[in-house]
Amino acid sequence: MADGAQGSSVALGDLPFEDALERLEALVEQLEEGELPLEAALAAFEEGVRLTRVCAGQLDRAEQRIEELVEEGGEWLRRAVGELGEED
Repeated sequence: MADGAQGSSVALGDLPFEDALERLEALVEQLEEGELPLEAALAAFEEGVRLTRVCAGQLDRAEQRIEELVEEGGEWLRRAVGELGEED
């Protein structure tokens, strides 16, 4: 396991979102089982924090990219995802 954690932490920023999330879920499962020795649990927790930051950053970038073009009054307007459906 140490080899997998070490190898995956080298290029965490390069991991696709799905792979980072899958690794994070595996770490959470290991930690929840409570069978890891203290040092291994700390290493898993640290990797989990890094993976959480990687995933959050990727989600932030994706949210910025997901904008809907809306035609209103003959003009194309860009709306962020959070603004969709807020018309009243």
